[in-house]
Amino acid sequence: MSENSIFMQLTQLLDKNNAKYRVMEHPTAGKSEEVAKIRGTQLGQGAKGLVCHVKGNGIRQHVLAILPADKQADLSKVAIAIGGTRASLASPKEVDELTQCVFGAIPPFSFHPNLKLIADPLLFERFEELAFNAGTLERSIILNTEDYQRIAAPTLVEFIRIEEN
Repeated sequence: MSENSIFMQLTQLLDKNNAKYRVMEHPTAGKSEEVAKIRGTQLGQGAKGLVCHVKGNGIRQHVLAILPADKQADLSKVAIAIGGTRASLASPKEVDELTQCVFGAIPPFSFHPNLKLIADPLLFERFEELAFNAGTLERSIILNTEDYQRIAAPTLVEFIRIEEN
């Protein structure tokens, strides 16, 4: 599957569900801060996707964990929420197999039956729109936050790392 077919799957899903969104073509940007500037969005509007592998307690589960781009994930919280004891980031090979996307271009939707979708509730509390790369580093979708939650229906899990001052 190509990055273009992921984009097609996304737009077909959003259109079928009458989502309010827009597509933006832009130069490749490697960091969340750079792409937010190019999009004209706040960093916290970015929906960052981490593909994790949860193990322990007889659990072996891949998870796509979605959080605001201005926050860091606490993978131990992801593991506990899924019922495992530990979680790690998936290998580039696993990411490719499960998402058909390169790192940094993973949309906040799971199209693979073995990839469980979770999202931190903070993602839905601050902005009316979320922004994310749409299967490629050169194309973004800016989507109504309520439409994202309704269509993707992620399991809500608090897993943002608490910053200590």
